[in-house]
Amino acid sequence: MRVVTTAQPLDVQPTPLALLLLGREADPKSERGVECPGDLPSPSDPDLVARARAAKEKLGDKVFILGHHYQRDEVIEFADVTGDSFKLARDAAAKPEAEYIVFCGVHFMAESADILTSDAQKVVLPDLAAGCSMADMATAEQVAECWDVLSEAGIADVTVPVSYMNSSADIKAFTGKHGGTICTSSNAKKALDWAFEQGEKVLFLPDQHLGRNTAVRDMGMSLDDCVVYNPHKPNGGLTAEQLRGAKMILWRGHCSVHGRFSLDSVNDVRERIPGVNVLVHPECKHEVVAAADYVGSTEYIIKTLEAAPAGSKWAIGTELNLVKRLANRFAAQDKEVVFLDKTVCFCSTMNRIDLPHLVWTLESLAEGTLVNQIQVDKETESFAKLALERMLALP
Repeated sequence: MRVVTTAQPLDVQPTPLALLLLGREADPKSERGVECPGDLPSPSDPDLVARARAAKEKLGDKVFILGHHYQRDEVIEFADVTGDSFKLARDAAAKPEAEYIVFCGVHFMAESADILTSDAQKVVLPDLAAGCSMADMATAEQVAECWDVLSEAGIADVTVPVSYMNSSADIKAFTGKHGGTICTSSNAKKALDWAFEQGEKVLFLPDQHLGRNTAVRDMGMSLDDCVVYNPHKPNGGLTAEQLRGAKMILWRGHCSVHGRFSLDSVNDVRERIPGVNVLVHPECKHEVVAAADYVGSTEYIIKTLEAAPAGSKWAIGTELNLVKRLANRFAAQDKEVVFLDKTVCFCSTMNRIDLPHLVWTLESLAEGTLVNQIQVDKETESFAKLALERMLALP
């Protein structure tokens, strides 16, 4: 006979993060869901393009517009330069005469631009809710707690933090304060080589896939050399022995776009398109990277397609706005470019920057009203810049 018992209600208190996700509380310092003041033009306004051009022309050299590769075409049209996050931040720093830096990207990118530009320049994000799910996966409090766990395991003094550019200013500052460096998807191996010259282990934040792929694919480590620290579990879900035995301590974070690609996506596209070249970003899962023909950063993807022969076929594992733009660009050269997965996958937070937000931003600035300024406090900026400077000094 089966005895059925009545479950008693559990006394579970939701975490602050859960409350944010449920919409029950707000964090003005979060990259998630901050209100954007002001009245936006209607998306159906037929004069949006003309209004953007007029406001930009009125501002002249006072404004410099940065457009990340994942932005919509309607926004890229008005960008003075395009590129990945770090390239754009450096481009802004090289334009000291521009009073306003309008960063069409996401929050952590605008923070990096503020860190690298002068105090006289003001960095503006057209929509403050344009965040990054990956950057949100590592908070300063969580990382400080992780460091305490490493200290208790007796390995903090031999561990060097390496943080991906796709992280908040707070995480970059933590990295600088603890002797670490920043990396991009292009120079991750150089950063790890440097880190292992400084210590025995690396704490890699916040993207586990870039850390794992670089360690295993590019540096010859094994998957057993890597452990994943889960900030939502006691001690990261790891024993002290596991931490002591690991070379790479990977933060449990990922890109919501690149994490969607699967081994099935690769196998399916090879069946559908005979002779296709599979080219993916290193933020993809390890099994996807292992099955791909080419792996590299956004800039690498673009350059590879530029150098590809006419008639070649390519399946690209990265954000859909960029893939569509590349497909249109290279169609005239008889290069077939398709999205790796059948499921449409835009970066939802990157897509928050649209033409109405850009028009509102430019018109406000043209009228002398500063909106949505991104400012990093001086202490955070100092340590974050230290970590960035270590990256810039890499060979």
